[in-house]
Amino acid sequence: MNNHKIVSFDNEPLILVDSEDSVTGYESKIDAHMGAGKLHRAFSIFLFTEDDQVLLQQRSGKKPLWPLYWSNSCCSHPRRGETYEQAVHRRLREELAVDAELEYLYRFEYRAEFGDIGAEHELCSVFVGKVPAPVRVDVNPSEIAAWRWVAGDAVDRMIQTQPNQVTPWFVMEWQRLRGEFRDTIDALAPTRMISAA
Repeated sequence: MNNHKIVSFDNEPLILVDSEDSVTGYESKIDAHMGAGKLHRAFSIFLFTEDDQVLLQQRSGKKPLWPLYWSNSCCSHPRRGETYEQAVHRRLREELAVDAELEYLYRFEYRAEFGDIGAEHELCSVFVGKVPAPVRVDVNPSEIAAWRWVAGDAVDRMIQTQPNQVTPWFVMEWQRLRGEFRDTIDALAPTRMISAA
């Protein structure tokens, strides 16, 4: 079982980058998200099942940006000195107490503002994994308020009918996954989801 440690800190340094993912410096997480935001390195993970379900999480109500909004399975930032590969597996363990084989799909830059509170300005790398069947996860409540496995068609409807309940990056990523990357995801071989306990 997850010991539910606090795994995100306002003062943790994020990796600032240019549009080519070259490091330009470091900034605390809170400062990197103030105002219009500073471009920083990030990643998003989507876990699928063989029958086209995806694990969604509802962000903790304590998060300053998009609290209680539904989003993809897991997302965060690589830490200083950490590769993307190390970061994605660390974060799966920290948020969901599981691990799984992941495949990198693409990287994109976006900016999204959350009223006058702050913004995300990220160069985000998107990873996907496939597991044999929906499994139970042990979510970290400091990061996640709720979770559920949802059929792909239901996610499509959720985005169309409840756009104010989903994060903007999740919508952008989901549209590309359902479009240009759908065949790639369908062809993924399922791998065992591993308990990180």
